[in-house]
Amino acid sequence: MNDTLTDIPGIRVGHWTNHDAITGCTVVLCPPSTVGGVDQRGGAPGTRETDLLRPMHLVEHVHAVLLSGGSAYGLAAADGVMRYLEEQGIGYPVMPDVVVPIVPAAILFDLGIGRGDVRPDADAGYTACQNASSDPVPQGSIGAGIGCRVGALLGNELATKGGIGSATVDLGEGLMVAALIAVNALGDIVDEQGDVLAGVRQPDDPNQFIGALNILRERAHFVPPPLSSNTVIGVVATNARLTKEEVNKVAQMAHDGLAQAVRPAHTWFDGDTLFALATGEKTANTNVVGAFAAEVVARSIRKAVRQATSLGGVRALGD
Repeated sequence: MNDTLTDIPGIRVGHWTNHDAITGCTVVLCPPSTVGGVDQRGGAPGTRETDLLRPMHLVEHVHAVLLSGGSAYGLAAADGVMRYLEEQGIGYPVMPDVVVPIVPAAILFDLGIGRGDVRPDADAGYTACQNASSDPVPQGSIGAGIGCRVGALLGNELATKGGIGSATVDLGEGLMVAALIAVNALGDIVDEQGDVLAGVRQPDDPNQFIGALNILRERAHFVPPPLSSNTVIGVVATNARLTKEEVNKVAQMAHDGLAQAVRPAHTWFDGDTLFALATGEKTANTNVVGAFAAEVVARSIRKAVRQATSLGGVRALGD
């Protein structure tokens, strides 16, 4: 095990990163017959192909998932992922010699750091696919995580650098659950004991944190409160054999991990969206897979901020 999403056999992950503009995207390429699901809970989502993933819709299998910076502009990167897959002959067959790759996508807001006029596009998505491998996933300030911030309620100077993190759990006999999460949360990231790990810094002591809930308390009577644009997006994957309804249940349960590690979560100003993938190799109990999906999501979120580096005037942990 490498303790990242590529522990799931057949899963490949690739990043495209623009260090000058501080934006990027990350693609998860799926093995054949991967069943996909989604659960979207934030109030400000930017997504593509999410309705298709829910039960009572025709297509069950997905071919890739895209996580991108660039706000809604970043959804264009999915076009490049589709182009790459079409060139490989991968997609939902619609006519002889014609396939339509199924590429669900979610974006996060990183226009407030680096250059807001440069965003991931189709070429970026295509390059991320070319970079995809089954190697351990690089984490921190890379791909969709490079422009992430945590606790930007008082601006970049008092925010903490977010990023992308990944984790795996082995449930025995080869059954695994893993997550890959891009962390750009409005709220604080809390550690395993519930203490603030990353968030809004104290103006007079940047090594201490104010607490996002304390700031929100002061703004309780403003409608709407003047807040920043944020989101946590990601993928949970398992090599379990699950139906479409079951994999959507896993996506739903995985949000418990987001709520464990982010406080508050799922606000009007977050686009929190989690995709779930099941590659179909092992018989498994859906409840167990979902419970441990929450665990790896929480651990991935904490790894993201612990491995991030300072960029664009936003300091990482320890800086």
